[in-house]
Amino acid sequence: MLAVSGILPSLLLGFVVGLAFWGTVSRPDIPRWQFALFLGGALSLTAFPMLARILYERGLENTKLGRLSLMAASIDDAAAWCLLALLTALHLGSGVDGALRTIVLSAVFAAVMLTLVKRALRPLGREFARTGVLGPNAMYVVVLVPLTAGWLTDWIGIYSVFGGFVAGLVMPRDAKFREALHGRMMAVVSTLLLPVFFTFSGLNTDLQGIAGGTMLLAFAAIMLAGFIGKYLGCALAMRGLGFDRRESYAVGGLMNARGLMILIFINIGLAQGMITQQLFAMLVLVAVITTAGALPLYRLALPERYERERAEEAARRAAAQEMETVG
Repeated sequence: MLAVSGILPSLLLGFVVGLAFWGTVSRPDIPRWQFALFLGGALSLTAFPMLARILYERGLENTKLGRLSLMAASIDDAAAWCLLALLTALHLGSGVDGALRTIVLSAVFAAVMLTLVKRALRPLGREFARTGVLGPNAMYVVVLVPLTAGWLTDWIGIYSVFGGFVAGLVMPRDAKFREALHGRMMAVVSTLLLPVFFTFSGLNTDLQGIAGGTMLLAFAAIMLAGFIGKYLGCALAMRGLGFDRRESYAVGGLMNARGLMILIFINIGLAQGMITQQLFAMLVLVAVITTAGALPLYRLALPERYERERAEEAARRAAAQEMETVG
């Protein structure tokens, strides 16, 4: 229910706003429904890495609230990426035949990765479980699989980021393996790749393009659609699942953050000629505002005292389950 409420209201509201402002902030060669779907898909994203980090830092990852939020955010992001893959295929395909070819090849690629490649990578996880070490051979595989997957998806015509996303899905699921891999790769990613990506995004952002009454009205409508769809949609879904008011609005605030995920999404759209510089700049502002507001909204709804109570309750429950397992 939370996953559906996290994507459907934002998608629908973004779609309506996209239809309304199609002639204002869209490219003339993009069909109205494709533009509206792209905007809805962008607004339906959640900054999953940021959400996970906040929950882990506060010891809430094992609470019912934390597990449900992480699962819902991952489903929402996966659905948005699938939508973007479809829109990219339709946009880059030479007519219906070209689009169908891209879609079929994408489905074959995903099926091969999620079955054959995933099975082939299992020994990697077993070797790490036996030794506790990520050796040079394992790192070669970890680096080459995403690069190869990215090259294949770029050749297919749905952009390389999808290959990297699927490559992450097929890696061994062992938590310690992923923690070790994260520790090895994060220094390079955070020191080199992320600054370059944000610099690239900044160079593509021209805020002067959204000056004027009509453009500001379009930005306000997009911002409002994104906020209402995510924040209120997720908060009301949590209330419907039986959570109290504080927990519900805390999750709504976190799910409303879009962060790096929407920046990747809209950079693909801009690179593929699916959106204008003006819409790109608007969605960059949406990313900045919703991400900056996520933690304050969370703290407003769930102050430290209430947060600590829930973390302690989760710790007691985990200890009790461990004792039952040992016994």
